[in-house]
Amino acid sequence: MARVTTKIVRKPRTQAVIKDYEGSLRALVGRAGNLVRNTAVQSINQGAASGVTYEKYNPRRTHTASAAGQPPATDTGFLVNNIVITMDTADKGLSVNVESRADYSSFLEFGTSKMSARPFMQPALEENRAKINRLAKQMVKAK
Repeated sequence: MARVTTKIVRKPRTQAVIKDYEGSLRALVGRAGNLVRNTAVQSINQGAASGVTYEKYNPRRTHTASAAGQPPATDTGFLVNNIVITMDTADKGLSVNVESRADYSSFLEFGTSKMSARPFMQPALEENRAKINRLAKQMVKAK
């Protein structure tokens, strides 16, 4: 009599699924960092300079500062050019830092005893928080 046997071989896909999720998460985290950075840069570049106007030297120019509580007004572009994104490679790229590396960034963001704050980083994060959460939810639903 003939004998028929069957065997089901199940290949483990766990690693492939994890790798796919990590790739999607890295893309999401990078996109979130870019959203925050771009919003901060845009707020500085397009901010209404509504504060005091004064003469600056070397090079000679007129500058209108921002009012207290408004994003800083750009003058030389140094602040904007020093807002950078770094992916944390120790965390498999699953975290991102948006940093302003200009020496005076913290004085603008938080103010000093003689100057009110002109925040630009925290408002950029807050403006994009809901969008980042929505993108994360969409990614999870798509998987």
